[in-house]
Amino acid sequence: MDINNTLFTDEEKDLLKSLLVCLNELAGDSGKSDDFHKVKQMIIRAAQQEGLQRNHFGLNPVLFNLQTAIIAADEINVGRAAIISILLHGCVSCGSVSLEEVEKEFGSEIAKIIRGLIRVNQLYARNTAIETDNFRSLLLSFAEDMRVVFIIIADRVNLMRQIKDRGTDEERRKVALEASQLYAPLAHKLGLYAIKSELEDLSLKYLEHDAYYMIKDKLNETKRARDAYIARFIRPIQEKLEHEGLKFHIKGRTKSIHSIWQKMKKQKCGFENVYDLFAIRIILDSPLDKEKQQCWQVYSIVSDMYKPNPKRLRDWLSVPKSNGYESLHTTVMGPEGRWVEIQIRTERMDDIAEHGLAAHWRYKGVKGGGTRLEEWLADIRSSLEAGATSDEQLVDQFKVDLYSDEVFVFTPKGDLFKLPKGATVLDFAFQIHTGVGSHCTGGKVNGKNVPMRTRLQSGDQVEILTSPHQSPKRDWLKMVITSKAKTKIRQSLHEEETRAASFAKETLSRKLRNKKIDYDEASINRLIVKMGYKYINEFYKAIQEEVIDVNDFIERYAESIGKGDQQADEATTVSAENFVQQTSEQEEREIKDELIIDQNVKGVEYSLAKCCSPIYGDPIFGFVTLNRGIKIHRMNCPNAEHMRNDKGYRIIRARWAGKGNSQYAITLHVVGKDDIGIVNNITSIINKEKNVVLRSISINSKDGLFQGTLTVQIDEIKQLEALVKKLSTVKGVKKVSR
Repeated sequence: MDINNTLFTDEEKDLLKSLLVCLNELAGDSGKSDDFHKVKQMIIRAAQQEGLQRNHFGLNPVLFNLQTAIIAADEINVGRAAIISILLHGCVSCGSVSLEEVEKEFGSEIAKIIRGLIRVNQLYARNTAIETDNFRSLLLSFAEDMRVVFIIIADRVNLMRQIKDRGTDEERRKVALEASQLYAPLAHKLGLYAIKSELEDLSLKYLEHDAYYMIKDKLNETKRARDAYIARFIRPIQEKLEHEGLKFHIKGRTKSIHSIWQKMKKQKCGFENVYDLFAIRIILDSPLDKEKQQCWQVYSIVSDMYKPNPKRLRDWLSVPKSNGYESLHTTVMGPEGRWVEIQIRTERMDDIAEHGLAAHWRYKGVKGGGTRLEEWLADIRSSLEAGATSDEQLVDQFKVDLYSDEVFVFTPKGDLFKLPKGATVLDFAFQIHTGVGSHCTGGKVNGKNVPMRTRLQSGDQVEILTSPHQSPKRDWLKMVITSKAKTKIRQSLHEEETRAASFAKETLSRKLRNKKIDYDEASINRLIVKMGYKYINEFYKAIQEEVIDVNDFIERYAESIGKGDQQADEATTVSAENFVQQTSEQEEREIKDELIIDQNVKGVEYSLAKCCSPIYGDPIFGFVTLNRGIKIHRMNCPNAEHMRNDKGYRIIRARWAGKGNSQYAITLHVVGKDDIGIVNNITSIINKEKNVVLRSISINSKDGLFQGTLTVQIDEIKQLEALVKKLSTVKGVKKVSR
């Protein structure tokens, strides 16, 4: 390439030549004969216009894109469109080449991929690390074309390999954190297990430097002994497989540094106590029609030689993973009592395992493979379009969907469904159809009725039970883990809340008209915010559910716009001939704003609250209702705090006066040991008490204990306290409470 000297050092020019040779060899016949000539001319133009600049790590843009293209072609096996998009997106981004020109020269497919890459790069121009405020835009870029995902993973691998001595510690940590939180799980979802492990290891290197090098040094120290053990383990298997005439090769691999570190943390042990440090991979050169048969044949040979752990058998031959992964895993007891994991697969399966969905598409065709991934992307699109999901919720469900393993369940007709591990009956209902999920009341798993929160296991046969009267509830969100179910439930709840808010708003408007008070939306909204509601719909929902009394709100609204003062003035204006001078006692009461509760009190409508059943002698307060007079509550009423916090202006001081000359119904709870005659002893004490009447008694006995509920008529608090004390002395009674 003839590019201005300012962009390349002498060392970089030599690297450029070798990279071009490598990419040409990898591209092979996938590119058209004049593709790279056109690409070269566009890159030269952008470089001469000084549009191509080094990034903040100081990396050369042309070299970096070539290296990314090589990774994408060699390790992910992407095709012509992705390679050209990698090489040209920088030229389009800086304005030297237009998308229209790209579309004209290379087609709309490449222009579409470049558009997605530019969107991702614009996000990184603002911040190196992914944050929730731009996460939504990033996912939109992913969802536009799958190849965008492949390319940015290759880009991240390339960056992680090159930043060891570049940038600051903080910049490297940001990139590493992003690689572990976003790109490693993305690679896992796509079946790019080698890339996933590398991203995790490199992230650990920058995030937990000491742990990374400790494990790396330990692995180097034990390499010779480990290799010798693997050789001893493999030898008899190899001889038997050759005797059976099978074509194969065997690889031994050590677990990644990241997975060893995770195991050490999980088991809280040192490196020396992690026993399953390696796995053996047996790869068969097998015809397509004999793949499964020969894999199971190898399993039979291995399990005859070494005792298998039946709990560690994983069959992804019969039902492959959603990312196309096929393999047979088992763990056996090797020499010296050490557990060894064995993976059995064919060359085709190994290619898919190494290169993920890109390889799967080569065997099956784009339409035939990766359908579950397309469903996953469709769920992401659905979540974004719904608009009701917060960025934090989106990040959470995105990670859950990426990391989850799978369970396989059947309908009564035998249809097979894949769901994330931990999915419930309700998840399955929404997987079948939104309408089925929305009306789900439970299910039958293997013929037995189960609640909708029941977690499913592989092999379960599941039938969904529905009712036309059922609808999604907010607590359903805690019962599901799939993004599809969460999105549909939130959509339904949002629609229901909108309808309820509309109805409540109409109710408020109608009542204001009846009271001849002007409806001013701005003033109403200010009052709603003042009451502590962040969203208007939340307030109207509270009106609809009668958490807020609409008449109470109208009263406050009238006061806020001046109506309340006007009405109060009208109410307090009386003629002089009706004026009666207040006595000193009346003045004292008004100053204290205190209600005196007496049997002879007149002119005040009050009643005793049923929630706490106050009796004469209890510390009390009054609560002014809008149409039921004053309610008298105990100071320790369970609703007292709510009333004080939300409607403190309607609370008045109150106290008892004189003597109580009526009886009050009180409920007592009694717990104790279920002895013979204990009920007779309790009722005997109550019957002996003067002016105490037993209205009802209910006793339940279980496992030698009883719980009873007594309702008695009583005069005052002191009499109640005396009765409780006497009942507590009855043999076997452990607790008496009001």
